[in-house]
Amino acid sequence: MITVAVLTLSDKGSRGEREDVSGPVIADMLHRIGAEVRYSEILPDEKELIKDKLVDYSGRVDLILTTGGTGLSPRDVTPDATLEVIDREIPGIAEVMRAEGMKKTPRSMLSRAIAGVRGQTLIINLPGSPKAVKENLDVILGVIAHAVEKIKGDTSDCARH
Repeated sequence: MITVAVLTLSDKGSRGEREDVSGPVIADMLHRIGAEVRYSEILPDEKELIKDKLVDYSGRVDLILTTGGTGLSPRDVTPDATLEVIDREIPGIAEVMRAEGMKKTPRSMLSRAIAGVRGQTLIINLPGSPKAVKENLDVILGVIAHAVEKIKGDTSDCARH
């Protein structure tokens, strides 16, 4: 079973001014691959706080999914925080999410989402809107289990069966 932490990044959400809809969408979708959300938090868009939480959950869970803070506004700092804590980037994950998003809206190219590895934890930034979360997670859901296995040291061949 894949263990997961979901971090919703939203100033309004952290103050109770907006309901977190994206976090529950993520949890629901992860059930398809037998993943279990063990931790879920709503945080303000504060880079140092996001970094601290990413570091804290790394090693405690297999996967950290963030939602929100991937755009261009000055408060969108999730990718910046992620880049500062990961050991290795996995650019293909973010690339495929943006490419799939481009089929629906050209604004997808403005996403600064990052995916990478810290220790033995996979970290992926997702957008903030529930619709975009679903679209992005749909594209990558099928590779998450394999990625987690490889990050944890699985040495079996990656050849498709």
